[in-house]
Amino acid sequence: METLRKLLVLTVLLGLLSPFSAFALFEGCKDLFPQQQIPSTPEAGRDLCFDSFAVYYSPRDKKPIYTVEKLSREQLLAPHPKRSNQFYEEARLPLAERSLLSDYRGSGYDRGHNAPAGDMTNERSMAQSFSLANMMPQARQNNQGIWAKNVEEPTRLYVKRVAGDVFVYTGSTGNSGSIGSSRVTIPSHLYKLVYDPSKNLAWAYWIENTNEAQMSPPISYEEIIQKTGIDFHLPLKLDRSK
Repeated sequence: METLRKLLVLTVLLGLLSPFSAFALFEGCKDLFPQQQIPSTPEAGRDLCFDSFAVYYSPRDKKPIYTVEKLSREQLLAPHPKRSNQFYEEARLPLAERSLLSDYRGSGYDRGHNAPAGDMTNERSMAQSFSLANMMPQARQNNQGIWAKNVEEPTRLYVKRVAGDVFVYTGSTGNSGSIGSSRVTIPSHLYKLVYDPSKNLAWAYWIENTNEAQMSPPISYEEIIQKTGIDFHLPLKLDRSK
């Protein structure tokens, strides 16, 4: 009995010393991932399920490591609710791991959505998209200009043209400093990975997180893995005849 008690105490202590895991589980929202395959990342984080998207969140950087959405033509053509603009701190995260509203105030950076509000088709999902767990410090003109017009909108237009589900991963990498008392990491680069299973296609947008950022041609699935260090485990069928 004494041995069992010691083991239980040790288990609790280990849990306290290891507040988050390198292995994302996403229990309750695995259907948002292609064939329920969860990406492998070198960084430990917290997995957060929302109704229409999921976030793998970095307690160190206090922003998403990545988000994932499963989009369809029918979903994006459905009536959309009015944008809520009610940003909120994510209460499911321990206070020490959260980004705060005050971190962004006066920082010069936008609260940049990873899973965009423009993809949300009901009021509940719209409200959830304004969680700070879904935000990254984004250069203002980048967020409202090149990112919205040349990344997010073309992605939606593609989904509206094709049949079946399209999976979209969004995230950011690099370190260009931090903002606020919580020291939210300012990423140096932003990306959006698009995967269309029906056409066996995957490509990614990759841009600098600056107001002066310029668009460049999309990069390959292999390149985004190299740049991010994340294996998204997409079930792509490779052409071995080449």
